[in-house]
Amino acid sequence: MGRLLRGHKAAVVALLLLQLVQAGATLLLPTINAAIIDDGIVAGDVSVISRLGLVMAAVAAVQAAAAIAAGYLGAVVAMKIGHGLRARIFDRIQALSSQDVALFGAQSLTTRATNDTQQIQAFALLVFTMFFAAPAMGVGGIALALHQDAGLSAVVIAIVPLLVLIMYLIVRRLIPLYREGQDFLDRAGGILREQIIGAMVIRAFVRQDHEVQRFAGVNRKLTANNLQSALLVAGMLPLIMLVVNLSSVAVVWFGGHRIQAGQMNLGALTAFIAYILQILLAIMMAMYVLMTAPRAAVCAERITAVLDAEPSVTDPGPAATAPRRFPAARHLQTPSRAAAVEFHNVGFSYPGAEAPVLAGVSFTAAPGTTTAILGSTGSGKSTLLNLVPRFLDSTSGRISLDGTDIKDLPLDGLRRSMSIVPQHSHLFSGTIAANLRVAAPEATDSELWAALETAQTMRFMRDLPHGLETRVGQGGTSLSGGQRQRLCIARALLRKAPLYLFDDSFSALDYATDVRLREALQSNLSTATVIVVAERISAVEAADLVLVLDGGHLVAQGTHLELLAGSATYREIAESQLALDGRQ
Repeated sequence: MGRLLRGHKAAVVALLLLQLVQAGATLLLPTINAAIIDDGIVAGDVSVISRLGLVMAAVAAVQAAAAIAAGYLGAVVAMKIGHGLRARIFDRIQALSSQDVALFGAQSLTTRATNDTQQIQAFALLVFTMFFAAPAMGVGGIALALHQDAGLSAVVIAIVPLLVLIMYLIVRRLIPLYREGQDFLDRAGGILREQIIGAMVIRAFVRQDHEVQRFAGVNRKLTANNLQSALLVAGMLPLIMLVVNLSSVAVVWFGGHRIQAGQMNLGALTAFIAYILQILLAIMMAMYVLMTAPRAAVCAERITAVLDAEPSVTDPGPAATAPRRFPAARHLQTPSRAAAVEFHNVGFSYPGAEAPVLAGVSFTAAPGTTTAILGSTGSGKSTLLNLVPRFLDSTSGRISLDGTDIKDLPLDGLRRSMSIVPQHSHLFSGTIAANLRVAAPEATDSELWAALETAQTMRFMRDLPHGLETRVGQGGTSLSGGQRQRLCIARALLRKAPLYLFDDSFSALDYATDVRLREALQSNLSTATVIVVAERISAVEAADLVLVLDGGHLVAQGTHLELLAGSATYREIAESQLALDGRQ
């Protein structure tokens, strides 16, 4: 809570003072009312009634003003806490590597950044509008009740521990229920996300009933969990009201006897009843806040786990060595020289894995050349490529860029020195122009069209009703796989960088389009260092260097012709694909 309140200390102090004023005014009203009854009504003194009535009205006005101000200020502070917490979670998620995100799960991170943050914000609102005033009202009510009549205070001594016991038993049961409920919420959200994204696959294999049952199972568990916690919360109010009503009956009963015996005034009895009700109200307010505390505590644990997570890929910071002779981050600026990428006995293993994904990989991607990476599915091609921009960090060996270890370069500077087309072609909701300008925010329309022409998109772009302003859905679902790939390639081309990384970025293209695109890229990227992950032999035939991966090991490297003559693995892949293409 201390970290959440950082920057809001002045507001919290002001809020505390306002609630103390509110509690003081609330406690003062029964005393004034008792004086009106005893000194005014019973004594028949109208002037006392008028004078104390005005005082009572003024105190009530102060109470109302303090309550309104405290409510407004508490809401503002709670909303700012929620705003800051969401921003911190988002910043932390942005700093996590893909490996770190996978450990939490995308759906769980979404829930923590939205639902969990909302729960903490709601809890903070209750604390700032109720919880500060409750102790003051409770302690002050007990002190004033004792002052009014010590004999009747035995009722208070009896009921307060009983209410605290009820609160303790219910809250203790709520904590594990809320923790379990948040886990069920994560699972339900994850299944729903899978079903929405994989809707076509589910329908194609007629698995709708199975998926409905799978979601229904988690939904039933979530409902049962919420029902248990709701019943506990709902049962708390009747128990409290039972204790309140019994205590009120006891006070009136014993108080009536004390008035009859001349040991107590009528005004003192009314004040005592009011203080009993205020004590019980304070306890109810505290209990209401504490009912929400278990869920907020569980959400805080989950959020803290994200905020305290140390990214597996660390940024050495802006003071680190800058890439030598790299171009500035202006779009379409021709680099003064390309960057050599060198792998020195590089390996990578996931935590807890029995075998490494990559082991002992060494090669050099020279400036002005194209290096292709070929291998069977699961051989580590994409993992190798993801090590260059440090989406993942190598666990052994060294990777250098233009002679500098990439772990000594600031992450922003490292990634600005390269342009990347990821394996999964992702577009954002918005226009085509906005998606392309992700790589080059200042690019003109003519530069966008030039990149689109190089990426072989002009045929389908001419058919779009609004051209560059045509809107695409989230993920680019309104476009075909080949169209998304070419738009992602065009986006990468807008950033003129010394290094280009293509992660299986041509798999959805037909053969003719693939050939035209590669010819266009070869002429446009002749001075850059290009690394391509590919599945097709046709995609690597013209490469200056071909790397053959098998089971995470670099088993061969050379040109296409050299590997045909000297690598059995490469020759086997080539013969199978060329035979299927009818070219053997």
